[in-house]
Amino acid sequence: MHSIKHPGKTIGDFCRPDQMALVVYDMQVGIMRQMPDGAGITARVLSVLTAARASNFPVIFMRHMSMPLALMGAFQRRQAMAWQRIDDPAAIKPWFLRGSEGFEIVPELQPRYDEAVIDKITFSAFEGTPLSIILRDLGLTSFAICGVATEIGIEPTVRHGADVGLVPLVISDACGAGDAEAAERSFANMAFMGDALICQSADFIAAARQS
Repeated sequence: MHSIKHPGKTIGDFCRPDQMALVVYDMQVGIMRQMPDGAGITARVLSVLTAARASNFPVIFMRHMSMPLALMGAFQRRQAMAWQRIDDPAAIKPWFLRGSEGFEIVPELQPRYDEAVIDKITFSAFEGTPLSIILRDLGLTSFAICGVATEIGIEPTVRHGADVGLVPLVISDACGAGDAEAAERSFANMAFMGDALICQSADFIAAARQS
């Protein structure tokens, strides 16, 4: 009779470079300029990133990318109009075009040569990207996530990651938000679902050092 393996329950069960990657979500110049505490979030993400690098965790940066107007379909135009609070499609200004200053990762977090940078047009980091393939090809079972914004991209990524069988670890104080109340609802939703671990950056750093 086969014994049933008990699933991991704590941060330490997963926070090892042979089990977990760090996903740094949308820490881009044009996005951080819109964050009320952009400098504070950047500093906390940097501390998490530094610990992950020191312990040789795989690191993957995500970047949100705008389509040029000629490649925006009905949904892309509608989404851009909603976010830019305009009614005229002709007035859309793509904020995150490839090669623009706002598209780039903030210089404090400059990706290294051995770290991936993946561009996306979705809010879930798994939709339409090779992220899931990369993690599974490395034999990983979980991912830690930090960055911005909690209510826009972190929660959908966590939900999607759990749906493909990975254990998400949300580093809550290293996740920024454009709307504090919406972010609180997102954290409440993730806690209610129960399939993600939620911790502080100090917890991740301590676990990474012991890995």
